[in-house]
Amino acid sequence: MSEKPWDGRFQEGTDKAVEVFTSSIFVDKRLYKHDIIGSIAHCRMLAKQGIIREDEADTMVRGLEKIKSDIESGCFEYKDSLEDIHMHIESALTHDLGEVAKKLHTARSRNDQVALDIRMYLKEVSLDVIQALTELQKILVGLAQTYQDRVMAGYTHLQRAQPVLLSHHLMAYYEMFKRDKERFEDGLKRIDVMPLGSAALAGTTYPIDRHDTARQLGFSKVSANSMDSVSDRDFIIEFLSAASICMMHFSRLSEELILWSSSEFGFIVISDAFTTGSSIMPQKKNPDIPELVRGKTGRVYGNLMAALTLMKSLPMAYNRDMQEDKPPLFDTVDTLVACLDIYIRMMPNITFNEKKMASATETGFINATDLADYLASRGLPFRDAHSVVGRAVAFALDRKKELHDLSLDELKEFSPLIKDDVFAYLTTQGIIDRRMSYGGTASPCVRDAISAALKELNLDG
Repeated sequence: MSEKPWDGRFQEGTDKAVEVFTSSIFVDKRLYKHDIIGSIAHCRMLAKQGIIREDEADTMVRGLEKIKSDIESGCFEYKDSLEDIHMHIESALTHDLGEVAKKLHTARSRNDQVALDIRMYLKEVSLDVIQALTELQKILVGLAQTYQDRVMAGYTHLQRAQPVLLSHHLMAYYEMFKRDKERFEDGLKRIDVMPLGSAALAGTTYPIDRHDTARQLGFSKVSANSMDSVSDRDFIIEFLSAASICMMHFSRLSEELILWSSSEFGFIVISDAFTTGSSIMPQKKNPDIPELVRGKTGRVYGNLMAALTLMKSLPMAYNRDMQEDKPPLFDTVDTLVACLDIYIRMMPNITFNEKKMASATETGFINATDLADYLASRGLPFRDAHSVVGRAVAFALDRKKELHDLSLDELKEFSPLIKDDVFAYLTTQGIIDRRMSYGGTASPCVRDAISAALKELNLDG
């Protein structure tokens, strides 16, 4: 057999520089398992349909299983001249079995073959990511339970806004990662489509049974259009999009952990095992893990843009440009999985400084909105109440006081509706307890949210 299965019409050999330039083997070799599993299913289907003999199929299946063993034991040789993982496996099979191996490629093309391999790979990856996100959600819920009634300052515009429960804040990230998990779960519906049998672009003349191949490989659907089958990379882009949004959530969490671990906030201490030091400043303890995750987010965004740009002008059907779909995909998978793994390890090793968090609720006029609500509940229109409290804040600022530090007489200067019960109304705990609207930060609401999350995670029994 010629080393290249396509060189029958060529009059001269391929330039070595072209072989190097067109080779993708050191990127796509990670698909070896999926390529072999797909080839075995294809081989079995060919035999069932009488396209090849059963004994030929048995021989090729044994040969493919041996190649898989060779690859996994590290004794398989890769070279640029064979371009990709498909040609490497086919060439090795032909070397081992001779003429019978040449029948394996009947009724298929590398175009539908690679589409199958990537879909099988992404099905596995998506399930792994979903499992890891579930584990991270469990950790967040566990932390919310541990710190269920601890108070902290909630922020908008990075300014102290209103007091909330730390557990409420943690459960906000539970909801973010829940949406991420749902996106990956939904993306599986588009990944779980079996393209093999579409051949190069037009289908095949052989009497194949694509549904049998799909059943063997665990696909729930078979692609409906052969041209779309080999040229569709939407499912990759969708995965990259879901990964980008997930990384955005990681980046937001990272930013808060970085801020909270600083001397200026002092809200958390990250375990020494998940921090690093400075080569010149002995006192430094740096939050490098969150910083790196924040930085890697841009890398994943770039991979999404690379894939979108790659596909935006391609005519039907397969084009060699699509070889470049795998570097951004594999890099995103590796990056996302690594970030999930390190956060699953790091989050339980974060200690929250409850006193420091609580003390942040005592300054910054964090009870101003509740003073306006107090006035509104006594009949003053909220917009007028807002203005009254704004003047009271300005007055307190001039005197370097908080609203609750002003005397009753001072507060009454701004509205006769203010009575001596106002101070109980302005306590941090009172402010939190009144946030009883569904999804609010009041303790019963957060307990309900935690209970719902435990039920979702099957941890309630």
